[in-house]
Amino acid sequence: MSLPLSVLDLVPVTAGHSAAAALRRTTELARLAEQLGYVRYWFAEHHDMPSVASAAPEVLIAHIAAATRHLRVGSGGIMLPNHAPLRVAEAFRTLNALHPGRIDLGLGRAPGSDRKASLALRALDGEHFAELLTELRVWSGEQTLPDDHPLRTLRATPDDAPLPPIWLLGSSGASAEYAGREGMGYSFASHFSAAPPGPAFDAYRRAFRPSPNFPAPHTILGVSVVCAATAEEAEWHARAMQLAWVRIRRGQFLPLPSPQEAQHHEYAPAELPIAAQFRALTLVGTPDDVHAQIAERASRCGADEVMVVSNMADHAARLQSYALLAQAFEMTPVT
Repeated sequence: MSLPLSVLDLVPVTAGHSAAAALRRTTELARLAEQLGYVRYWFAEHHDMPSVASAAPEVLIAHIAAATRHLRVGSGGIMLPNHAPLRVAEAFRTLNALHPGRIDLGLGRAPGSDRKASLALRALDGEHFAELLTELRVWSGEQTLPDDHPLRTLRATPDDAPLPPIWLLGSSGASAEYAGREGMGYSFASHFSAAPPGPAFDAYRRAFRPSPNFPAPHTILGVSVVCAATAEEAEWHARAMQLAWVRIRRGQFLPLPSPQEAQHHEYAPAELPIAAQFRALTLVGTPDDVHAQIAERASRCGADEVMVVSNMADHAARLQSYALLAQAFEMTPVT
């Protein structure tokens, strides 16, 4: 069986184009992903980032689930410290009621924003994540409050629609054991984390206890990909992503540069190690090259599934990247 592939969409915003236009383009990519045979389509949550338009994943999930028929749609993820657990439970129960069996709830502990946005969101720090997750599971019906608790009789509406399967997202392995012990799915963000995913996946599998949503452990490996018909074309588009990465790491939050702008950028000495880090994390090349790199990375850590993020500035090239990857993996198109 071919390695299942999915899509992580940050809804990239390119210089000279609007965030609104980027949001509207998600439908085209999601429908293509479904047609090509991708398994899931997840949205990340980020705030106060001009290069990313996915500030409201639950809204995008509802839109894309309505625009597709079979694709699983979810969050990758909802940053739980930004939200009241009851609000998350009710939003995702509603989504699951509208699109039964097609919604995923991926949760992260990072803020997904800068300090100003965290302040505006009244966000808690990551140290409260376990407490917030426990409360969320109360509103999901998986856990109960003591009889004398003042919220004991509170119900999350709609109370006849279950919470979707919960996935914990990690970039260091800190939450892997918890995800396994609680019978959740686990996804590792190798698209931006240099930490090796293997130890986290091993800890998750060792601790795993079956649950109704996950009778067996399931791991997803996130990877950053630039795939094109030729190595030269892939390199051309990768340069724009590389420059965007360098700018973000240096605190310069701008829309994604075009490949033409990136072509003329001269890197300062302090930027070169940051650029090298991007190249170490990103798989760039022809379909055969990228196929081999993904298969090797997934095999090394035992990933059950790979989630691909391609923040390419050129929308047509981004669509083509996912199409070429599907062909390389001989995915079964959906009719």
